[in-house]
Amino acid sequence: MIFKPFWRYALVLSALGAMNLVAAQTPAAVAPAAQPDSPLADRSVGDWLMRMHEASRKRAYTGTFVVSSSSGNLSSARIWHVCEGDQQMERVEALTGVPRSTFRHNDQVVTFFPQARVVKTERRESLGLFPNLLKSSNSAIDEFYTAQQAGSGRVAGFDASVVQLKPKDKLRFGYRIWSEKKSGLVVKLQTLDTDGRVLEQAAFSDLQIDAPVKMSALAQMMGDTAGYKVVATELVKTTAAAEGWALKSPVAGFKPMNCYKRPMAAEGGAHDASDNTLQWVFSDGLASVSLFVEAYDPKRHTQEVHLTMGATQMLTRHLSDRSGDWWITVVGEVPLPTLRVFAQNLERTK
Repeated sequence: MIFKPFWRYALVLSALGAMNLVAAQTPAAVAPAAQPDSPLADRSVGDWLMRMHEASRKRAYTGTFVVSSSSGNLSSARIWHVCEGDQQMERVEALTGVPRSTFRHNDQVVTFFPQARVVKTERRESLGLFPNLLKSSNSAIDEFYTAQQAGSGRVAGFDASVVQLKPKDKLRFGYRIWSEKKSGLVVKLQTLDTDGRVLEQAAFSDLQIDAPVKMSALAQMMGDTAGYKVVATELVKTTAAAEGWALKSPVAGFKPMNCYKRPMAAEGGAHDASDNTLQWVFSDGLASVSLFVEAYDPKRHTQEVHLTMGATQMLTRHLSDRSGDWWITVVGEVPLPTLRVFAQNLERTK
């Protein structure tokens, strides 16, 4: 399974290790919706998202974050986040599943696996909860989502405003977001399926905003690899066109964000540097989808599958054309039909 990026919730860094996802709890009761003359009611979808995005970057905080999914699993982690100027640093300590500590300093990610005595390092550009697409002049979030006041509530002892983001089509999920009233920091997030049911919930169970987190202390911990085997994962930035891939037609609202060649390896283990897999990342500003392409191996790629992990869907496909045989894996927090559109639209151009 894929360890869902904690900064997907504007709160943590990502790591590609396994994670036990958690059961979605019943949505908390909320107070009556804000009156039309409330300043909160005047915000557009973009306004809401940018306020939350900036709060997640600029505030220092620490807390325990719990993720639950409708399948009944539970995962939690302890988070420390600090910002100094344009420098971002985070530490995430897994409290469930495989023991691991993940640090992110800007685009550098370091994950410690104490049982295996392995440290995995890589450089990774983060999409964030709301990627830089929000700041782009061609951002089309308002074209595909509407924002609606959903009252207020309390999360981890903080008063929060609640906004519901509803998709305008069936290609994406909806969201119900609790943001702390004073700072705008996201303290709770529910992902809703096309019928409005909660697929996944992520929330702080305890939180300290403006916590005395020291970047120097986190940096020292991040650099202390004594006694560990350091495995560096080299991500090679590229383009789909350069690698001979394209979509026959774009998927509405989803824009290409990044494309990498990356070695695939088991968590905490070494990898064969020649075993490169292409990762092509798309986002509509909220949801993200990754297309992974690798050479087909009949020993490993025995059956096309579809898996559901909370709000995350994954499907695989065997693609055969004149250039050879390929194994396609599509992963995203979107409905399964959306992943099928991506998989069916992918074509070889070389």
